[in-house]
Amino acid sequence: MPPRSTRPADKFDDDDYPAYTMGRAAEMLGTTPGFLRTLGEHRLITPLRSEGGHRRYSRYQLRIAARARELVDAGTPIEAACRIIILEDQLEEAQRINEQLRAQGHESQPKISG
Repeated sequence: MPPRSTRPADKFDDDDYPAYTMGRAAEMLGTTPGFLRTLGEHRLITPLRSEGGHRRYSRYQLRIAARARELVDAGTPIEAACRIIILEDQLEEAQRINEQLRAQGHESQPKISG
């Protein structure tokens, strides 16, 4: 049996694997291909391209697009929705880095015995 990582099916377990065509992605999100193109224009998601030049989306990108759709459905303009999601992502990354730095700082603190 070949190692697990070489099986083609493993690609579908990868959140970043571009498994979905634009039409399928739009169908899954209950939106239009134009909505997905607009998200790309606002640099919220950048789909990969197939050899034929067709847009392909990953599950991770579909989650981001779904979040954008939630905001737009709630009345947020699409430009603002894209900016909100980008800022949310930046905040999450900054919080993750802060946690790592705190953990490293805590580990490197000298222990004082009394």
